[in-house]
Amino acid sequence: QVQLVESGGGSVQAGESLRLSCAASGYAYSFYCIGWFRQAPGKEREGVAAISRDGSTSYANSVKGRFSISQDKAKNTVYLQMNSLKAEDTAMYYCARRVCSLYNSLSPREYRYWGQGTQVTVSS
Repeated sequence: QVQLVESGGGSVQAGESLRLSCAASGYAYSFYCIGWFRQAPGKEREGVAAISRDGSTSYANSVKGRFSISQDKAKNTVYLQMNSLKAEDTAMYYCARRVCSLYNSLSPREYRYWGQGTQVTVSS
């Protein structure tokens, strides 16, 4: 059974940090790539960061320089380190998987399997 389980969300003050984790199980991890997305109330789901099989990364402009995505293949886990958090980062954060290709993608439409999400709330 395929599972993507997010953890690490919480409530923090602006300027603080959080690290989200996405634990993947039930499938051959190496054939799929993971992306992080977020959705705030009343807004569309948007791509935040993605990582390829070889570790190359892509970020939304809004988080470049503040967020960092990484993976531990031995643990089938992808992390999202979020520093210098802002109130506008408040959202439900999801990880999702897609079949790996030659490029990274931050488009939610290219991801077929999603976790349940973890809430991040940043107070200013």
